Amino acid sequence: MTDATTAGPTSAVATAPTSLEDARPYSPGLAGVIGAESAIALVDGARGRLLYRGYPIGQLVTRGTYAEVADLLWTGEWHPGAELNPRPVPAPVLASLRELPHDAHPMDALRTAVSVWGATQRIAWPPTPEQARELTGFSPSALAAFGRLRQGLEPVEPDLSLDLAGGFLQQLTGAAPDPAAARALEAYFIVGAEHGLNASTFTARVITATRSDLASAVCGAIGALKGPLHGGAPAEVVSQLHEIGSIDHAEAWARDKIANHGLIMGFGHRVYRAYDPRAAALRQVAEAMDERPEWLDLAIAVEDVVLRVLAELKPGRSLKTNVEYYAAAVLEGVGLTPDLFPATFALARHAGWTAHAIEQVSADKLIRPDMRYTGPLDRDLPG
Repeated sequence: MTDATTAGPTSAVATAPTSLEDARPYSPGLAGVIGAESAIALVDGARGRLLYRGYPIGQLVTRGTYAEVADLLWTGEWHPGAELNPRPVPAPVLASLRELPHDAHPMDALRTAVSVWGATQRIAWPPTPEQARELTGFSPSALAAFGRLRQGLEPVEPDLSLDLAGGFLQQLTGAAPDPAAARALEAYFIVGAEHGLNASTFTARVITATRSDLASAVCGAIGALKGPLHGGAPAEVVSQLHEIGSIDHAEAWARDKIANHGLIMGFGHRVYRAYDPRAAALRQVAEAMDERPEWLDLAIAVEDVVLRVLAELKPGRSLKTNVEYYAAAVLEGVGLTPDLFPATFALARHAGWTAHAIEQVSADKLIRPDMRYTGPLDRDLPG
């Protein structure tokens, strides 16, 4: 019987020691370990830069569309006018969504929909831009369908003339999307599309490296993103802004939080030591709106106050605005309920996950790190 972890033309049999005497370094969580080489995105935390295929995120948000950005991630080339429209939900997927309890987590519903979609499409390895385009266009329709079913409403057929963000809102509400809301959501989709080798992207690459199909890779990535340590907490930012209520209360609230060692959500980031470029791009879009929701106005005003108070009371600390702050403001502003925030993040990240799956094919090498055994040795079963 062949060991699948060592078989194949591109795999090598491990000969390193695996006993307690193994002296190789161990990095918990693989922190600091280079797990892949990629030409897709540069996350430059020290300088506050995020580049997709070399293009700054700010330019992509202000001058591009999600369809163009997704195409760039998949192909490596900028194709002006690239289109990505919502796809209908196949009958087997709709049937599976109808069977879910109405209180199911939207991330579970999305993962289920992608799994059933993969089974019906019967897509094969290797993943391609065409597969990525179909899956990325399908998932918003599936999530919107579940969003309506759990309210006792029937799903809405997609308007194929709309882009993906507008189409998602149209299918969720049953009405033509407000242009300002659709633009804000598209900006969010662009900044959420890709962010290096995070936990969910690594999961997608590991699954692809086994030569499994694209739907399996995205299902695994959704599962990883569902975890609270990865998916972020924009819903907590919403609660925070509700707590503040108005700009008049912002400064007293911030000073009280800091004095009592409380957490201020949406500020500070484990990677970025400068202002998160994704937050900057979303704020720029919000400020440019002719008509923006009061919620976004409040978020902009509160941010300015909190940054000023942090600079005064926490000098020397790099506590700048992160993307979750404006993600919360945008998602609340376009009318989404907080429990839909993580799944909507997953919709945006489809472009990045599938781009990494496509790129992983060129390596075509099983991702299989070693493990150091720390248990007992050479025990005998009791008489």
